[in-house]
Amino acid sequence: MACSFYIFGTPARSPKAELTKQQNNFKIVLKQLEDSLLARLSAASGNFLGDTALVENLEITKATATEIEEKVREAKITEVKINEARENYRPASIRAALLYFILNDLNKINPIYQFSLKAFSVVFEVAIMLTEPADEVKQRVNNLIDQITYSVFMYTNRSLFERDKLTFIAQVAFQILLMKKEINPTELDFLLRFPYKAGLGSPALSEFDEFKNLDRDMEGSAKRWKKFVESEAPEKEKFPQEWKNKTGLQKLCMMRCMRPDRMSYAVSTFVEEKMGTKYVEGRSVEFAVSFEESSSSTPMFFILSPGVDPLKDVEALGKKMGFTFDNGKFHNVSLGQGQEVVAEAALNVAAREGHWVILQNIHLVAKWLGSLDKLVERYSMGSHDDYRDTLEMCSKESEFKVILFALCYFHAVVAERRKFGAQGWNRSYPFNNGDLTISVNVLYNYLEANSKVPWDDLRYLFGEIMYGGHITDDWDRKLCRTYLEEYVRPEMLEGELYLAPSFPVPPNSDYKGYHMYIDEVLPPESPYLYGLHPNAEIGFLTITSEKLFRTVLEMQPKESDAAGGGGVSREEKVKGILDEILEKLPDGFNMIEIMAKVEERTPYIIVAFQECERMNFLTKEITRSLKELNLGLKELGNALFLDTVPESWTKLAYPSLQGLGGWYADLLLRIKELESWTADFALPTTVWLAGFFNPQSFLTAIMQSMARKNEWPLDRMCLSVEVTKKNREDMTSPPREGAYIYGLYMEGARWDTQTGVIADARLKELTPNMPVIFIKAVPVDRQETKNVYECPVYKTRMRGPTFIWTFNLKTKEKPAKWVLAAVCLLLSV
Repeated sequence: MACSFYIFGTPARSPKAELTKQQNNFKIVLKQLEDSLLARLSAASGNFLGDTALVENLEITKATATEIEEKVREAKITEVKINEARENYRPASIRAALLYFILNDLNKINPIYQFSLKAFSVVFEVAIMLTEPADEVKQRVNNLIDQITYSVFMYTNRSLFERDKLTFIAQVAFQILLMKKEINPTELDFLLRFPYKAGLGSPALSEFDEFKNLDRDMEGSAKRWKKFVESEAPEKEKFPQEWKNKTGLQKLCMMRCMRPDRMSYAVSTFVEEKMGTKYVEGRSVEFAVSFEESSSSTPMFFILSPGVDPLKDVEALGKKMGFTFDNGKFHNVSLGQGQEVVAEAALNVAAREGHWVILQNIHLVAKWLGSLDKLVERYSMGSHDDYRDTLEMCSKESEFKVILFALCYFHAVVAERRKFGAQGWNRSYPFNNGDLTISVNVLYNYLEANSKVPWDDLRYLFGEIMYGGHITDDWDRKLCRTYLEEYVRPEMLEGELYLAPSFPVPPNSDYKGYHMYIDEVLPPESPYLYGLHPNAEIGFLTITSEKLFRTVLEMQPKESDAAGGGGVSREEKVKGILDEILEKLPDGFNMIEIMAKVEERTPYIIVAFQECERMNFLTKEITRSLKELNLGLKELGNALFLDTVPESWTKLAYPSLQGLGGWYADLLLRIKELESWTADFALPTTVWLAGFFNPQSFLTAIMQSMARKNEWPLDRMCLSVEVTKKNREDMTSPPREGAYIYGLYMEGARWDTQTGVIADARLKELTPNMPVIFIKAVPVDRQETKNVYECPVYKTRMRGPTFIWTFNLKTKEKPAKWVLAAVCLLLSV
């Protein structure tokens, strides 16, 4: 570990360097005396004893050699003491090396996270200076370790996106505890991997001796456990019975099985318990303070949240200090589209003449970051003291006031809704304060120019132009439009409009009055404020926790015991997975035999052929890649080890969010369904729509079959959707026309089988199963359009590009309610 050796000498580097310099000087003096003596001896003639100068030189050399020998002896004693001191500080150097390698791995999360050893050494040396002194060496070392850890944490934490901060400190905590042997690496491996089969009462958890009685205790004290599991914040509660005495990591393992949605909070609590409160406290740093810590050799780096622009802060401070665009001392380069050359020129001029440079959007030039790092490193030496480099990653008074208030609420909702992930928006959009500012100006101008409030015009301008200009997904555009239809309408002028449950539009007031109204009346933060169900937050927190552990797992050192799963080597684990997959994978479909079974190729049969061919391509690639794994396919081996689906497989497969274990089990089910269907090509009683590579092709085949039968034009047809009251097991034969489909899930709401309409979801039922759905083709003019919600159907919870169709589902509520709640059907969860 070269880094450890490099850092190892830092606490004792100065006295050691002085001692080395002194010993070198001794050698030089001795060499000079030796050369002088040899020169005189070679030049002398006759009697040596008669050469007075030679004898005196010999005496001087002898005395000097004796003196130097004594000093060398003292230096060796001093060197031993220094080495002892260095040995005392070894734990501090090891901690520093561990932290550096964690920082060095952060680029696995995002390539913009680049930390050099030189910069890290500066942080390390500053930490030494900040360390609280102590009389005892052991205490001094402990203080040094604590200060190094905290200094590195502070230095790194403010350089990370908010979403990556918990990942970083969790990795730090786990690695420190592993090094100190305070946690079990096998338990950590379980926590990070959470095997596909894991869950309450599953073999995966009960394999550990520490949890073998968990099932029995939960059954025996069901009420106490139910209360614990269903509590709002179980990570803050004590575990029932003796389970409260388990270690922090063991509690995390149990919590991940019971309440995966609370794992982000549980990990934060774990870090606070092991590392201290200061490692989980939220904090912000003013730009002026950061500037004081910068120098010509230390650039500033802004990592932006959507809608935030630090340029104004930089410009304001620059103007105050005499660096502006007007005087040519302030350079602003927006990267992308070949602007790297412009940026390099600006850096060169600024470093030479002492200007400021701000480089925006560096995330757009990820491949150039290595070159930028070298440029920053080069200009850190000998540049002008004033040089700074900043990097950045994204007349009708009452009517005006009430609409402005609703517009501000709308802005807050659309900007913050993204925290709910795909259930918030199908895609992420950079809504910012500029959108709100321009919309306010438009509102004022339109109210001034019209005698009546132009409601339709305002909604169109806000939803399609100002905010809609960012939106690229049709369903997101519909969501934005629906918000404005709910928030900006005539009823608000009479005070009869509620922006959220228990939050009506406020009466006319002044600026201070509106602030008081918000403080006193606005309900606590919850998904209800966005029109979403509380399950949206549970679902998003669960996905966030999964991503946290997946990222930490990927960052584990390859030689780590935690990564190896408790004694099983990486190679053995991969070999076991490889053998299991090949053993269970059936032979491909014989397309010649299958095609020979049928005479007429109906739309359904063509779909079956296409699906079999796609499955053959996939299984062939799986077999090929696994058999060639021993040839050194590193990426494939990593994927198998980390329980992820290899990229070469996903390119030929279908969208899926499952790990390798779940994905492969799903693949075998799809093959089984195809084998059953192609046995006689009779349409199955119920069709598993999620089992298709291309579900749209089957839905289109339903329309094609009806079009052929009735000689209807295909472009004038649509699908009629009827949700039955039956499950798959209740169906005995396929319908005369159309098809029964099963295996769909609803997210954002549930289907009420008794009333036959969409209803509010039950708490913690994130994706309830749908009954069997009857699909048939009808002419467009016969489609039911009253009291229906146009429900999008997606392949996975990622939504967005996985959209396949729209099903009209019956509803007694306004369709807008389900639009805001992001209600959809999913083929897989």
